[in-house]
Amino acid sequence: MLPDIIGTIGVGIIVFFYFLLQTNKIDSNSLNFSIFNTIGSAMILYSLWYTPNFASIVIEVFWLIISVYGVISYFRRPKF
Repeated sequence: MLPDIIGTIGVGIIVFFYFLLQTNKIDSNSLNFSIFNTIGSAMILYSLWYTPNFASIVIEVFWLIISVYGVISYFRRPKF
């Protein structure tokens, strides 16, 4: 039950930040966008540990990797 709740919260985070992106309330290059996508996908992966689904695991692993890349890229950008 707890893994399902955590996974559902993770889905909510990802959907909310995707909504913010689509409504131009957040920039796709922002640190918040990448961090919250990382958190959301990690929470979904946590729930998938208890109820495995191969296709969902694959997409979430890629989502996590790309989101972590976004966080790293944010800190590597030159600051003016």
